[in-house]
Amino acid sequence: MPGTLALQVAVSGRADAPRGTLLFLTGGPGQPGVPFVPRIRSRLPGALAEYRLVMIDQRGTGTSALDCPALQKEVGSSDTVAPTAGSVTACAESLGERRNFYTTSDTVADLEDLRRALGVPSWTVDGVSYGTFTAGHYALTHPRRVRKLVLDSVVPLDGSSLLYEDSLGHSARVLRAACREQRCGFDPASDLAHVVRRDGNAVGVFNLLVIASIIDPKLNDPRFGVLDALHASAGGDRTRLNALVAGFSAPSDETPAEFSSGLHAAALCADGAWPWGDASVPVAGRQRALERAVRRIKPAATWPFPRETAGEQGLPQTCLPWPASRPNRAAPGRTLTMPVLMLAGDRDLSTPVRWARELAAVTPRAELVVLPGVGHSTQSRSDEGARAAEEFLLR
Repeated sequence: MPGTLALQVAVSGRADAPRGTLLFLTGGPGQPGVPFVPRIRSRLPGALAEYRLVMIDQRGTGTSALDCPALQKEVGSSDTVAPTAGSVTACAESLGERRNFYTTSDTVADLEDLRRALGVPSWTVDGVSYGTFTAGHYALTHPRRVRKLVLDSVVPLDGSSLLYEDSLGHSARVLRAACREQRCGFDPASDLAHVVRRDGNAVGVFNLLVIASIIDPKLNDPRFGVLDALHASAGGDRTRLNALVAGFSAPSDETPAEFSSGLHAAALCADGAWPWGDASVPVAGRQRALERAVRRIKPAATWPFPRETAGEQGLPQTCLPWPASRPNRAAPGRTLTMPVLMLAGDRDLSTPVRWARELAAVTPRAELVVLPGVGHSTQSRSDEGARAAEEFLLR
C-alpha cells in the first residue's frame, strides 16, 4: 500500500553499550512501549547498565493508536469482558481496509526496519505477555538477528489457547493456594463452581479473578476480599461478589493511547488459530464451529467454571463478528534456536504456567523459571522475576 507509517521509538543508553541493544516489547496487544521506558529502567537497572534499551509504540498503539470509541468503552484493556457484536463491527468498519495491516507479521517487519535504522547487526529481545508472541515470531523470522530471548508470561506461538481452557481450570489451583495461605477454612473453588452455575455469571467472575490476580496474585488484598465474597455468595449473600463483578466489568476510561482496544481486536483476530480457522474465514459458520469446539472440551479441564465459559468470554466473542481479514503470516521457523529464558508466575491466570512449560519442552536452549506466589508480567511486578531476567541477560 502507498504511504508512510510513523512509529514512535525511545532509545535509552549508549550506542556502544558493552552488551549491545535490548529491545523490550510490551503486550496487550494494544499497549504502547515508549511510556514504559522509566518503568523498565527501574526494574532492570543492572542489565541496563550494560545494554542500550529500545522501546517502540508498535503500529496501532500509543501515538498511532487505533481509536474505536464504543469498543474502547466496553472492554478497555480486558481480554475477558465480552463486547457487543455492534461495537466490534463498528470498529472494523471504521478501520476499513486498514484492519488488514495490524498483524504480528506486520509488526515483525516494522521491528526489522527498526533494527536496520539503528544500525545494529543483532540484538537481545525481551517480550512480556503478548509481547512474547511478537518477540517469538520475530526470533523465528530473523533467528540470526536475535542473540538472546526473554519470554515473560508466555503466550503460545502457534496462536492457540484462545478459549482460555487452561486459565479457567488453573483458577481452582490459584484459589486453593490463596485459601491455604490465608487459612480461610473453606474450599473457594467449590464455592465458585456453585455460584457460577446458580447465577450464570461465569464470564464476570472469571474476569474478576483474572484482573484481581494481576493486581494481587495471592488474592489477599482486603480491598477486594475475593475469597470471602465467593464464600458469602455461595451461602446466599450475593452482595459483595456482585459488586466486585460489576466493578471489574464497568465501562473503561482508558484512552486508546494508554491501551488500544481497536488494535487489540485487529491483531488478535488476525493472529489467532480459531476453532473456525484463520481470520480469512467468513463470519457465517463461525458460531457453529465455536460451539463444536466448546463441546469437545472436557468439563474437568475448565472446572470450577462450566466449559461454556470458554466460548462466552471476551476473546472469541470479539473475533466471532470481526469481518474476514488478512491473517497473520506464519513465521518461517518452527523452533527457537537461540538461548531463551521463560518466566512464569504460578498464580498467573492471564498466561497460565502450562503455556510456558509446553513451549519450553520444544525449545532446545530454553531455561524455564517458575516463580511461586507470582502472577502476570513477572519482571515488572516481582523482584524475583526481574532478578532472574537480569541474571540471564548478564550471563
